[in-house]
Amino acid sequence: MHQPRERLDIELTVNGRVERRSVAARTSLADFLREELALTGTKLGCEHGVCGACTVLLDGVAARSCLTLAVQAAGAEVTTVEGLSGRRLNPLQASFHEHHGLQCGFCTAGFLVTATELLGRDETPSDAELMEALSGNLCRCTGYETIRQAVASVAAVQRETAP
Repeated sequence: MHQPRERLDIELTVNGRVERRSVAARTSLADFLREELALTGTKLGCEHGVCGACTVLLDGVAARSCLTLAVQAAGAEVTTVEGLSGRRLNPLQASFHEHHGLQCGFCTAGFLVTATELLGRDETPSDAELMEALSGNLCRCTGYETIRQAVASVAAVQRETAP
């Protein structure tokens, strides 16, 4: 006999907005964001945490939303690519555009979120630190150099304006 799936009530803040929902216990955070909240910027690539396309900020730390259950994020602050800026591109997004770091765009959200976390904890990362931080994200179009240039450009501006 088929048993109904257990549902749990959760509350979390997504892009500054409190969300309360009842979710199946095994719903991934990625599926919750995409299906329940219609935030489709978070992509599902490999669903094994390898490609980085599903990266979100979970309490300010880059996390793979395909490996995180929605119930694990209860009480947390989640920032998706949609929450990185308002009506205008933020400096990192503008730099991706300027340096042609977008290519097909599938991986872009994951790279932007990962780079946001990096630049949030280290405003002036070295090139080696930048490469290490971005190494967990895959780009099928092999746009790594332009993506690295885009992030390095923002880091250089931050370096120039740092006290």
